Amino acid sequence: MTIVKANGHKIELSNPQKLIFQDENLTKKDLVEYYQKISGYILPYTKDRPMMLHRYPDGIDGKDFYQKEEPDYFPDWMDTITVKVKKAGQDEQEFVNCNSEASLLYIVNQATITPHVFLSKKDNLNYPDKMIYDLDPPEGKFEVVRQCARDFKNLFEELELNAFLMTTGSKGLHVVLPLDEKAVFNEVREFAKDIANLLANREPDKYTIETRKNKRKGRLFLDYMRNSHGATAVAPYSLRARKGAPVATPLDWEELNHKDLHSQKYNHNNIFRRLGSKKDPWKGFEKKKNGLKKSREKLDEMIK
Repeated sequence: MTIVKANGHKIELSNPQKLIFQDENLTKKDLVEYYQKISGYILPYTKDRPMMLHRYPDGIDGKDFYQKEEPDYFPDWMDTITVKVKKAGQDEQEFVNCNSEASLLYIVNQATITPHVFLSKKDNLNYPDKMIYDLDPPEGKFEVVRQCARDFKNLFEELELNAFLMTTGSKGLHVVLPLDEKAVFNEVREFAKDIANLLANREPDKYTIETRKNKRKGRLFLDYMRNSHGATAVAPYSLRARKGAPVATPLDWEELNHKDLHSQKYNHNNIFRRLGSKKDPWKGFEKKKNGLKKSREKLDEMIK
């Protein structure tokens, strides 16, 4: 029997030697130990947010599924957040609220490799505190993603907006803006779309907001579409279900200049070495929230 302890709770690991990352020989026990060690970094980004669990009961080579509603068998000490939903026969769902090390380790013991969280918090679910662009490389050309992130950064500076950068651990990068929770999702989504459209108009040969893949013609899609109520994004410092056990990793903007940068550069093996040698690039994220009113006025002037 393998038991981990956290926040006064004992969590008995089920099938701890089950291989989750087969090629890396990482077991469920290894997965739990990773999240236990990284918990101080990841919990600030999962706290008070509804969470969707991406579970791999047979490892990354087996079948996976997404779980929104908390199962009945979860312990009573697990916090939940009630979310209104449009679903036949159901008006609301109870989502996991991962506020503690114990709750994080419990969901990982359920073979959750990657926690995905809402862009808004429990007390203000209709008002996002993040705006996200998801930038995946067209035809695997990561240099285009790096340049696009730079172009976004320059545009945000014109609009006097603070932005942060992260590898997704999958294909590309996330550009994330903290918000002051004074605009509803529809306003934020429209704002995000208008910024993306402005950038696409400036660089029409490189970027597009065309949602249909057959219309993109090799250009990078400036994906603003996550900015919707109920949409989720991978939590920083989460593992991704890919070979090499990559980690979604916050970056400094100057790291875009590193020629060896790619979305899976940081992984289970090297993330703690990185964290031991530099400060968390997203430290102070909460203190740099953007209000959109003045930037909206500036943007309207720019797109006239």
